Amino acid sequence: MILAPALAKLLPDYPDISVEIINEYGLTDIVADRFDAGIRLGEQVAQDMVAVRISPDFGMAVVGSPSYFEGRTRPDTPQDLTSHICIGLRLPTSGGLWSWPFAKDEREIKVRPQGQMSFNTITLALDMALAGLGLAYLPDNVVSHHIASGRLKQVLADWSPPASGYHLYYPSRRQPTPAFALLVDAVRYRA
Repeated sequence: MILAPALAKLLPDYPDISVEIINEYGLTDIVADRFDAGIRLGEQVAQDMVAVRISPDFGMAVVGSPSYFEGRTRPDTPQDLTSHICIGLRLPTSGGLWSWPFAKDEREIKVRPQGQMSFNTITLALDMALAGLGLAYLPDNVVSHHIASGRLKQVLADWSPPASGYHLYYPSRRQPTPAFALLVDAVRYRA
């Protein structure tokens, strides 16, 4: 969703530029693996890297299908999630389950999801939430059209803090090529 529009504008004007994109959920060492750049949330970018914002901050949403909520009380606080089936997201870098962050009135808590399923991609978590098998904690841009259509219901909206947005990052000690500089400029987020 972020790269495709930028590449659609850039590549037709520069047919000699080739772009290869590898999609991995782990926190890859781009220097060791000889990548030109990577994309991470702002707080995940190491300080010795050049970081270029490529998306605005975005919200997160705890969602479930209407069928999931049939006969269940909707959670009012993050602590209420302990009585719900939550769909976990396994972090490839640590192997552990991601703890869901919540914040309200300067109070921050994390909840480790409990449930029958865990996945390493948000796509599978979304599919299971749509199927009524549990609650998922996903970026709002991934679920907003499902919420608008009524396929998903959002809960705990007042507890969901924004994420820091995506950044393209690359080593500060590497001189970018002219083609890479064009790509960076094409994907740069302009508020």
